[in-house]
Amino acid sequence: MNEEKEVSEEEQPLVLQKLQDKFADALLASAEIRQGVAVVVNKENIYALLEYLKTDLAYSFLVDVTAVDNSKLESELIQYDYARFMVVYHLYTYEGETSRIRVKVPVHEKDLKIPSVTQLWKGANWLERETYDMFGIEFEGHPNLSRILTPDDFEGHPLRKDYPLRGRGERESFNFEKQNV
Repeated sequence: MNEEKEVSEEEQPLVLQKLQDKFADALLASAEIRQGVAVVVNKENIYALLEYLKTDLAYSFLVDVTAVDNSKLESELIQYDYARFMVVYHLYTYEGETSRIRVKVPVHEKDLKIPSVTQLWKGANWLERETYDMFGIEFEGHPNLSRILTPDDFEGHPLRKDYPLRGRGERESFNFEKQNV
């Protein structure tokens, strides 16, 4: 967690204390960041933690859902049991002292599935579809998990680190007349 700094328990923001009290076994790491906190959570507890943040701690605004490919970052891979991807949720609250929270979830390449949060935030629909399209991470329970930025017959996931920088000849073979429906 790059720009984060570790804080002692006495100095911790209230949201971090509450998360550690309720999800102590689920938290893999936590830190204070600019204008908020960041936590890393195991995949098994992500939905429950996000539901708690929304319903009990008033993090009602889902700012973003994205992912990071850590395949070239040896320290991150080692720290999280060689999970190649990190799904990242950015949440915001209009109440309380800590307005922003970043929730990260390590996802292994062999099991690219994570629960969908479209039941909690309707806006997660397109954000999860974009993450699926660009990284190949499947959101279980999503109402319409399909490509959103690339054609349906597109092969690969362009934001993965192993995707060629020049593409795989898409520009030459891309059918600009075809609609992605």
